[in-house]
Amino acid sequence: MPRTSALECPGCPPLRALTTDVLGLVKVVEAHGKTGIPKVVETWGQPNASSCVLAASYSDHKTDPLLAVARKNGLVECLNPINGEALGITKIDQPLSLDGFLNDDHVVGLHLFKTKGIDVPSRSVSLLTCLEKGNAFLRSIPVSDAPENSTTASHITWNVCSSGKIICSSVDKSENYALFGGKGIELNMWDLGKCSKIWSAKSPPSNRLGIFSPTWFTAATFLSEDDHRKVVAGTINHQVRLYDTSAQRRPVISVDFRESPIKAVCEDLDGYTVYVGNGSGDLASFDMRTGKLMGCFIGKCSGSIRSIARHPEFPVIASCGLDSYLRVWDAKTRQLLSAVFLKQHLTNVVIDSHFSDEGSNGNTCDQQADLQVKANEGGEGPELLRSASDSSSSGHAESLAATLAEHRQHLVSIQGLVDQLKEVIPAMQMSISDLTEEVNNISSTMVDGFSVQSSTTVQCQSAGRQSGLKSIDLDPNSIARFGLCPVSITVENRH
Repeated sequence: MPRTSALECPGCPPLRALTTDVLGLVKVVEAHGKTGIPKVVETWGQPNASSCVLAASYSDHKTDPLLAVARKNGLVECLNPINGEALGITKIDQPLSLDGFLNDDHVVGLHLFKTKGIDVPSRSVSLLTCLEKGNAFLRSIPVSDAPENSTTASHITWNVCSSGKIICSSVDKSENYALFGGKGIELNMWDLGKCSKIWSAKSPPSNRLGIFSPTWFTAATFLSEDDHRKVVAGTINHQVRLYDTSAQRRPVISVDFRESPIKAVCEDLDGYTVYVGNGSGDLASFDMRTGKLMGCFIGKCSGSIRSIARHPEFPVIASCGLDSYLRVWDAKTRQLLSAVFLKQHLTNVVIDSHFSDEGSNGNTCDQQADLQVKANEGGEGPELLRSASDSSSSGHAESLAATLAEHRQHLVSIQGLVDQLKEVIPAMQMSISDLTEEVNNISSTMVDGFSVQSSTTVQCQSAGRQSGLKSIDLDPNSIARFGLCPVSITVENRH
């Protein structure tokens, strides 16, 4: 058996995270208090393998937040992250093959534009989606409290690549530039305003043995929120590369990390640190100014890491993957703060930065109050979040009732144990008294036996002496000689 060590989890700060999995479920995990333990408070959707969430994007606004998810069946949904209700749905058109069947062309990149938010006059949001074959779409989806499957949404389409397979994509903070890369596709950057390519990477030269590494990017992100020219990418050959689009096409820095493919890359708020997760469950942080490995996070994950999210306020990151655990880490000390088992293989995790710990409904109440102001101004949003408050309050009431029921069951089981102990105690006392009597009897018997044996021994010894004396035969003549024999004592004086 392998040696294992148990790690104590001290708990994490107030946190609200949303995860997606391979069965299409969206789970809400919350932690309350300064060192709270995260727990699943809500689960949205029905388990279905065809509804597997392939990509997710979160618009983290204090008012009108949105969560966009792209599913395996081609649907892209905009969900209310407060109660999980669908606000907008669209279907991705997949091209037909030569034999008339649909190509196996799934969504690999999804971005919900945050700077634009919800267009109030048209009640629509903007999305960027990219398929494996390289087809990219910029589309606008109508959002309402009664969504319909919108297949006629306005969109702009272009082709990112002519061959290969797109695996990763990313959009910068200003939402003006996008990265694309994959198997057989060099990392390239596009201007979203013009839908034109502005930069493309170049493969590194072969090594000293003449071996050339094939192009295969698995993860990519922008290094800094203020500078879109520096990007970090991970490869199938367990390399972490830094590219500077203003300097050269080849990587400025390239470092190796363990022996498994890089599966997730996330930038830090400082503009030079990145968090890297690979296919064997290793998580580490790198200083990309020098390419130095700052350290690995303590606690081995047993499955591939598929998503990493950085909290915008606390020094905390969250990671999830194929081991079905959501883990929360301290970004500075790299210690594991807490872990939650979520049963299914996880694909994405996002963090709600506006979560309030004043109560279980703190974030919901703040957002509902903001939308109530819009209601007084004639907006259309409050009806949606009134139902959100009702459903969220009922959901928390149900969770509290379930917790109370569990506590009652524990109390009943404890009371049963106490009753059993009360029944057993008299029998234990009787057995103890019986054992005490047996010990006393044994000790008295041993003392009596020892005294009898010792007296018998003494008698035997005295009898032996008498028999010895009786056996001595004295001659009368010798006795007379012994009595008549003078005793001479010689005293020697020493000078």
